Amino acid sequence: MPSERLTVRGASDVGRFPGAAPPTMVELTIQKEGEKKQDEGACRRWFKKMCPCCCKRQNTSTSYDITDKVEVTKPPAPEPAKPTPENGEAKEMEEMKLSVRSVDLLSSKTGRNRQEHHTDVYHGDELIIRRGQTFQIELELNRPFNAVTDKLHLDLKTGPLPMVSKGTHVIIPLVDHLEDERWEAKIVLDNGNRVKLSVNSPANAVIGLYGLSVTTCTLRGEAATTHNSSKNIIMLFNPWCEEDTVFLDDEEERKEYVLNDTGRIYYGTEKQIGARTWNFGQFHERILDACLFILEKSDMPPSGRRDPVNVVRVVSALINAQDDFGVLVGNWSGNYSDGVSPAAWSSSVEILRKYHSSDGTPVSYGQCWVFSGVTTTVLRCLGIPARSVTNFQSAHDTDVSLTTDVYFNEDMEPIDYLNSDSVWNFHVWNDCWMARPDLPPGNGGWQAVDSTPQETSQGTFRCGPASVNAIRSGQVYLKHDTPFVFAEVNSDKIYWQRSLDGTFSQIHSEKKAVGHCISTKAVGSEERADITHLYKHQEGSEEERIAVETASRFGSKPEVYSAPMAEDVGVEVKMEGEGPRMGTDAKLSILVKNLSSQPRRATLHSQAAVMYYTGVLKGTIKKDQIPVELLPNEEKTIEWVLPYQQYQNQLVDQAALMLTLSGRVSETQQVLASQTSFRLRTPDLNITPLGEAVVGKEMAAKITFTNPLPRTLKSVVFRVEGLGLQKGHEVVVGDVGGHSTVTLTEHFIPTQPGPRKLVASLDCKQLSQVHGVADIVVVEK
Repeated sequence: MPSERLTVRGASDVGRFPGAAPPTMVELTIQKEGEKKQDEGACRRWFKKMCPCCCKRQNTSTSYDITDKVEVTKPPAPEPAKPTPENGEAKEMEEMKLSVRSVDLLSSKTGRNRQEHHTDVYHGDELIIRRGQTFQIELELNRPFNAVTDKLHLDLKTGPLPMVSKGTHVIIPLVDHLEDERWEAKIVLDNGNRVKLSVNSPANAVIGLYGLSVTTCTLRGEAATTHNSSKNIIMLFNPWCEEDTVFLDDEEERKEYVLNDTGRIYYGTEKQIGARTWNFGQFHERILDACLFILEKSDMPPSGRRDPVNVVRVVSALINAQDDFGVLVGNWSGNYSDGVSPAAWSSSVEILRKYHSSDGTPVSYGQCWVFSGVTTTVLRCLGIPARSVTNFQSAHDTDVSLTTDVYFNEDMEPIDYLNSDSVWNFHVWNDCWMARPDLPPGNGGWQAVDSTPQETSQGTFRCGPASVNAIRSGQVYLKHDTPFVFAEVNSDKIYWQRSLDGTFSQIHSEKKAVGHCISTKAVGSEERADITHLYKHQEGSEEERIAVETASRFGSKPEVYSAPMAEDVGVEVKMEGEGPRMGTDAKLSILVKNLSSQPRRATLHSQAAVMYYTGVLKGTIKKDQIPVELLPNEEKTIEWVLPYQQYQNQLVDQAALMLTLSGRVSETQQVLASQTSFRLRTPDLNITPLGEAVVGKEMAAKITFTNPLPRTLKSVVFRVEGLGLQKGHEVVVGDVGGHSTVTLTEHFIPTQPGPRKLVASLDCKQLSQVHGVADIVVVEK
């Protein structure tokens, strides 16, 4: 067989994230059986490195391993002059001992670290980085670093009592190869007494201010030395990192909701919408310090700062001063003589600076748009995508009834002491973006958070984060504070009259009284974007009515809406076998059962949406209405089909979708609802071992993959690794045509006996989660 020529790509050690330099390309020839390759071999190099005295150099060696690191041997340094007898021993010991003279965090705004981490816009020269992404530092040592005899690790500490178990004391080891999702460091440049390290952090690291120290020692047994960096490191959330729960995959939206330091806040009435420009100023001098100060002032333990849900709850509580000496004092009295009128503010910068410089003295005064503007500043500064949102005709539900109630006496005069519910002309709060692994799938994405002190949540004046998707569907039983926000945007206004016996009865209801023209600044322009459709179904539609009645059942007055006369119709979604496969039409079965002895009619509304694995919905790709008529005790199966053409360009990683069904039975008013998440199954890589698996003897494995799609896969890369079999490496295959088959033969020499696994995965933008494994039992010679 003629030799095959493929390209092997070594893992990029620095900036393995947007803005990274392209990795080095190395050409690999997979040789014919019997040919020998003149190379020392990675395993032998590693052994020689670990135990040089036991591993003498040989003239030639055969290896089919892949090298992704070029080692350059420096000429030996000239021998130093022999020390004088009187001080020679002390000087020799001092030269052996390794220590750090200085640490350069490479924190310049124009440097690679801050450019790649999108933090170059922050004021100052601190090292400001985002989690889940590599960064570099340089160490100046007292002598050259010897990888064989010297040991080095980094320590990062945050909070008053750093603990390894809490993730607030991080010990970062030195490794040969960086891997994702863990704290590690690697030497990427060794130049005499200066070494440059590439440091990797996991995407769930605790955010905040870290102190850095470097500990060094040698294998000769002397005490370790520690050098404390004079500068700190600031870690932020990372909307550019797919593994971070605040990941936002649209670059224009990241520019708007993270990097834009000005915006528009809307006010007035729905028929007279006004707009004012607000300076969020999240990158201005001392603003980041003020935001970190707010986190430190909270009762949240530092370990809680890894979860954006916790951070948002703390920010919501501490932007108002109602019960915890937070940033702003709310005042709606009209008398602002001892402070600044809320209408006079147009920037968050002065407010946050004043609060920080006074060591936490609340600033006077704020109303909803000021609370919202400051909240946007703090969340964007910390790396959480956020926006200010205005709701016109915004209800304030005081008794968790999920209705806005108006009470009259027997003579139709308002009963003031009972009319505590209100409807504001407008109210401003915030949306922030994050996955919600603590909620059922489909509830990630935009979350409502409100820092204006209205009602308490778990004993503190705060609100959110509440899933906007949950609000839209009336799932008010999902945390946090979803019932309150639901009532703001979609409660019915119920009018009650007192009877002579003191009881109240409903006399009227308004179904379209609240939640109009919900507005935020459009992405990339100064225009107003109406996002009402994200918070509620079309007013008056059956889906909207179902959401209202579903929510009300969990409120304090579930009897407001009449209960269904019967609940005798069931709906269930089923899939055949292991589910639909990628590249074909997705087919599911909707099973509807009538358990009554009477006929039943309903209309099922179906909606299919693309979903990230985090539960965030990307967008709807198919909507249908399905009329259903059932005879007494009839069971009917409806075939639901999503054609390949409708999803082929819409999928994201994991190829997950969600089918939502809702409807109402005409005869009984029973609500039908169902949500089903499913994924489109991808093919496996088939791995077939070839030859005997013997330590030190060449063998091979054939990897086969067939493209399941009718279109070309672009830039396909295979990743292959087997502990004790073969070092991990990448093989660039290139484009693979529709329904084409690729066969790759891997040659390697097992180094360890026992049961081993050769694993492989395929990486390309159009197809994910393609992998395979082969079990190989290696025997001794």
